[in-house]
Amino acid sequence: MGLKTAQEYKESLRDGRTVYICGERVADVYAHPMLKTCIETAALDYEMTVMPEYRDLAVITLETGEPISRYYHQPQNAEDLLKRHELMVAATRLGGGAIPFTHDIASDTINAINITANLMGKKEYVERAEAYRRYLQQHDLAVAAAVTDAKGDRSLRPSSPQQTHPDYYVRVVDRNQDGIIVRGAKAHITGAAYFNEMLVIPSRNMTQEDADYAVAFAIPVNTRGLTQVCHPSKTAFGPYEFPVTDRPVRWHTDSLIIFDDVFVPWERVFLCGEWQFAMPLVYNFAYFHRHTAASYRIPISEMMVGMAQAMAEYNGIIRMSHVREKITDLVIYLNMLKSLSRSACVDYVVHGGFATPNPTITNMAKYYFASNYHDCVKIVQDMAGGLLSTAPTYKDYQNPELHQFIDKYLGGKAGVPTEHRLRMLQLIRRILDPEIEVLAVHGEGSFEAQRMTIYAEALADIQVFKQYAEREAGIRT
Repeated sequence: MGLKTAQEYKESLRDGRTVYICGERVADVYAHPMLKTCIETAALDYEMTVMPEYRDLAVITLETGEPISRYYHQPQNAEDLLKRHELMVAATRLGGGAIPFTHDIASDTINAINITANLMGKKEYVERAEAYRRYLQQHDLAVAAAVTDAKGDRSLRPSSPQQTHPDYYVRVVDRNQDGIIVRGAKAHITGAAYFNEMLVIPSRNMTQEDADYAVAFAIPVNTRGLTQVCHPSKTAFGPYEFPVTDRPVRWHTDSLIIFDDVFVPWERVFLCGEWQFAMPLVYNFAYFHRHTAASYRIPISEMMVGMAQAMAEYNGIIRMSHVREKITDLVIYLNMLKSLSRSACVDYVVHGGFATPNPTITNMAKYYFASNYHDCVKIVQDMAGGLLSTAPTYKDYQNPELHQFIDKYLGGKAGVPTEHRLRMLQLIRRILDPEIEVLAVHGEGSFEAQRMTIYAEALADIQVFKQYAEREAGIRT
């Protein structure tokens, strides 16, 4: 098969999966208004494969002549990583700040599984991982990454008897000659309700006592015993927003995934009890996933620069020196993120036979954008002014009795239509949604996780630098 069309992807979702949203069971995910918006966003990945301007980025041809999604190709060098990076940036621009998500995080996960299997050297895992990658290439599936566990008391280990119950982390509760039975929950899982499968991996390091929790596997989302509870999602422009005919609403939602004694056949199991490899699997995932995060943040950062510049011009304050300084800060933020993201590809490392974005630089990119994001939001809000919160709605503006007054009194700089100013405020509200702010902090790992990785990856160099300093101080020759 090789590649799916967008319509084939949409039709594949009608498979009897168990999904709830706002307290109700969803009979047809594509017919549900909230999920339909998300599905149209996700379908962009499939649309890009047939769009002439994106085909070379989105598709790669195997030696057999079979075209496949670039995401499911094994990265072998800097060029492969850069192309993957450029694809994610292009997809996010096309989505108006919303990346499709159907393949990118899946590729982060299958890459990590392949690398860990190779490093482990366990033949059956290597063969299963390779077979699953080939399955994804052949069927062009949309796959969610189920990583974050519910956790319970975060100060306690998964297997601690002090946890209220043993199922805060996904674990193996039984196994037989055919496969394993798993129980537990994963949280904050983007796209799972409208993807085909999910790859499940641990979210932390494990000890020997936690061996039952050291489990990784792939599973169709309509598997018996698997239930999803979705977060509500935007479906249309809000009351403040002017309709934009050529820019539909783009949004995603996340799921709480409940595994109620779910069966997984052995051929889809990639880790089962090898607790020593839980953390390497997490790290290998993070190396790719945090680079993915830095990549899709670039178009959002570009938009922040553009929104700040537009509002400064519309409000007549662009010539003020402190305003230009703040916009310059946004430009520095954007270009630092671009440089770090590309540098991580160029200065790649090889893990388990896979070209991998440089772990130190990747974590620097993720930490930089997340730790500075709120300062950038503050700049855009400052340029926008108080109307960002108090402007009349679009319906008020359209009311014949009010239109002339709103148009007169909410104008800004001469020559800039009031409607343009109100439309830009609408865009800022959408792009700087509070949910996006939370995602910047908590998505792809915490601040401390990135700092720990940066230090761990740099430790060998730090020791060299220490020796250099000691030599110069005359402490050692």
